[in-house]
Amino acid sequence: MTIFFLVLVGLLILIFGYGFYKTQKMRNTPDVPNSEKIKVLSDKTFATQIKNNVVLVDFWASWCMPCKMMAPILNEVAEQATSGVTIGKLNVEHNQATATKYKVRSIPTMILFKDGKEVTRIVGVKSKDFVLKEIAKVK
Repeated sequence: MTIFFLVLVGLLILIFGYGFYKTQKMRNTPDVPNSEKIKVLSDKTFATQIKNNVVLVDFWASWCMPCKMMAPILNEVAEQATSGVTIGKLNVEHNQATATKYKVRSIPTMILFKDGKEVTRIVGVKSKDFVLKEIAKVK
């Protein structure tokens, strides 16, 4: 019976140790640079940027691991987006007023706007295909 518990404790230590290692590795991963097609938004520029056409805004923070995972996916979405569609990013640490106004409670949150009005809200890490399909529904 004690051998069973020792093996069980050993396995738990390995599992948690591996999880901790992966978390630390991800935490030290440098930020992915934005595509040139992604607009960096702020509290001051937000309203003017979303008022025309279709705009997908990613609400993110530098310390957010899922946001880091979403960054390369959004770069691909921006490269494939058709004309009339803009991809923007808003750092919630530096632009709290806009995040509060749109009731962003968890990140990453992506809000799809059409002519300044919220149409769809996507929360969490999603695939490129999922995001492109959501954009196509609105366009």
